[in-house]
Amino acid sequence: MDNIAIKVENISKKYVINHETTNGDDNFREVVMAATKNIANNLNPWTKKQQKIKTTEDFWALDDINFAINKGDKVGIIGRNGSGKSTLLKLLSRITEPTTGKIHINGRIASLLEVGTGFHPELTGRENIFLNGVILGMDRAEIKAKFNEIVAFAEVDKFLDTPVKRYSSGMYVKLAFSVAAHLAPEILIVDEVLAVGDANFQKKCLGKMDDVSKDGRTILFVSHNMNAIEQLCNKAILLTNGSISYFGDVQNAIHKYLSNDGVAQNSTWKRENNKLDNDYFSPISVQVIDETGAVPAMPITNNQDYFIEIEANVEILHLALTIGYCLYSEDYLPLYWSYYTDAGKEDWPVLERGKNILRSKLPKRLLNEGIYHIELIAELHLVKWLFEPRKNNPTIQIEIHGGLSESPYMTQKRPTILAPILKWQKTNV
Repeated sequence: MDNIAIKVENISKKYVINHETTNGDDNFREVVMAATKNIANNLNPWTKKQQKIKTTEDFWALDDINFAINKGDKVGIIGRNGSGKSTLLKLLSRITEPTTGKIHINGRIASLLEVGTGFHPELTGRENIFLNGVILGMDRAEIKAKFNEIVAFAEVDKFLDTPVKRYSSGMYVKLAFSVAAHLAPEILIVDEVLAVGDANFQKKCLGKMDDVSKDGRTILFVSHNMNAIEQLCNKAILLTNGSISYFGDVQNAIHKYLSNDGVAQNSTWKRENNKLDNDYFSPISVQVIDETGAVPAMPITNNQDYFIEIEANVEILHLALTIGYCLYSEDYLPLYWSYYTDAGKEDWPVLERGKNILRSKLPKRLLNEGIYHIELIAELHLVKWLFEPRKNNPTIQIEIHGGLSESPYMTQKRPTILAPILKWQKTNV
């Protein structure tokens, strides 16, 4: 055990999902009979006798996980949304306990799992730095020795004495990462929260994690960005439906993840239960369709009309409700967001209470050949997320092959993400 930082033995994690349904008179004949009985009893004739039925469902987020990570290893944890990545990190960080199995940790852990983790919103940035240091078992002198480095790296010196509840999400993550990376933990666990920061800060974070690992400390890093995983990590764990489908060389893990072993080939998502419901709308399906409304076989060509179709039941017609999708490259680099409210207000589709079907045409001859992921996103604009990007939302996948151009000079995939056909002309100066 001397060289082992983390050892996981037969870990499983079960959640109990509660469902509530209403049992009432289902058909017209039964409704009329119930109304007749109510009239006889001087009751509202159309009052239906309904009963709330509560049921539970066991959901195993992780199932019999085993692995050991050596000190100094840089391990990427990858897998599609819902594969169990965040649950595993919460178990390793002692935020929640496993249902079965044991976890052995050799050293202090600093975790950065989501915006706000480990910070007290009423305390200032300065006070939270010292609070986190104490939680990690450091004395005041050790924290003071690192204090200036933490502040400089986080770039929040002007707001150091401001309560962190007033920080933007980017400022929050910058300070949280800086604290976690500088206060000398033996094990550093970082989730996808770095996606909140700007590109320069993400690059700086990757550099800092690389420096941390060179000091012999252990890193666990969850990301959908395969370039970042490949750049930082020397090993990777691939999770599929709550189980480890591969643990070893990082390039092999990425290859399996991007192949049929690791990524579903579904171009249609359909609702199976009500756990994704919210007060405003309930998604029913997300799919790719052609001009006839049929779901096409994959791959599709780049020169035909295809549509992203989102079907949902709208419960509340909130003025700020907006629904759309995020399109990602094969290695989950976000390419664009599209909402039905992107155009001028006069061109917005008018939603109604009940079932709505929204369609958006995929841009022809913009994307290159390859695999792309399409994720449902929705929010109350400037109020709150309903389906926040990269949060286990309904996701489908498409594959594009052929139809790039009519040009004889563009007959194969280009070494880029996008491959737009742009108009050129010659001008005389």
